[in-house]
Amino acid sequence: MSARPPWTSLHAQIHRTLRSRHLLPRDRRLLVAVSGGQDSLCLIKLLLDLQPKWGWFLAIAHCNHRWRDDSAANAQHVANLAKTWAIPFYCTTADRSLPSEAAARTWRYQALSAIACQNDYQYIVTGHTQSDRAETLLYNLMRGSGADGLQALTWQRDFSDRLQLVRPLLEVSRHTTAQFCQDMQLPIWEDATNQNLQYARNRIRLELIPYLQNNFNPQVEQALAQTAELLHADVEYLEFAAQQLKHQATHPQDPLKLNRHILQTAPLALQRRVMRQFLCQALDRSLTFEQIEKLTALITAPNKAQTDPFPGGAIAKVETGWIYLVLS
Repeated sequence: MSARPPWTSLHAQIHRTLRSRHLLPRDRRLLVAVSGGQDSLCLIKLLLDLQPKWGWFLAIAHCNHRWRDDSAANAQHVANLAKTWAIPFYCTTADRSLPSEAAARTWRYQALSAIACQNDYQYIVTGHTQSDRAETLLYNLMRGSGADGLQALTWQRDFSDRLQLVRPLLEVSRHTTAQFCQDMQLPIWEDATNQNLQYARNRIRLELIPYLQNNFNPQVEQALAQTAELLHADVEYLEFAAQQLKHQATHPQDPLKLNRHILQTAPLALQRRVMRQFLCQALDRSLTFEQIEKLTALITAPNKAQTDPFPGGAIAKVETGWIYLVLS
């Protein structure tokens, strides 16, 4: 290895992004999720090269889903890279069958959080790209998501007061990470499941995105990622405004009662968000659009109106100027 790390246009771009967005402060402990694929290899190489400027303590974490016959060899490949770079390596292996992409994603974040908390890392860093952001927007759009789902892949989010997830490559395309790995001669581990069209996200990446590029907009990934960025700012504002409205409308002695008169003066977009926040907090579960609409309708419903039961048996009722939730 040369004494002086290389410096490319991508190094400069990520360095600027980290500074302008305040993503990864200096002298912090970073746990970098590395699968062995091109995006995560690009990420760890960039962070290693930027490390002298930022003073981070870097480590690699690898999650073995046990989905493929070569999963153990894949994990060993990443372990060897960590040894070559002389940084700590952590590996966790699924102890049960993971039935879906969503289940695997949930397990993976739980595993990364556990490693980070046990070893005092303040940040988990992942290699999600602009391409992932575009694919996530399309995937959630076709599932009927609102703005929250369409902007779901964000630059950072809190796991806890002491742990944050950061995605520094959201303005970098998958084509760029592949070229960077080639230029740096990084040994990519090819995951065969990425070509399996059984998975919806693979069909979006391998079939839908190329179709849109060829027939509508060659820069469709960038355009969709830009839309996600715009939506993120809108969602942040609306969530904050809804929290303030919910606080104003909540009965001072009973958190399960909302003032209809205060809610009636608010725009529908805020009414829906207040009702979602109210229900999710009271029932401790995610709700469907239809369930939120049932509760929103009570804002202008006649006195004594009520909903049919929500999951778990709770019912919302109207009593003069109040909506109140009766838990089962």
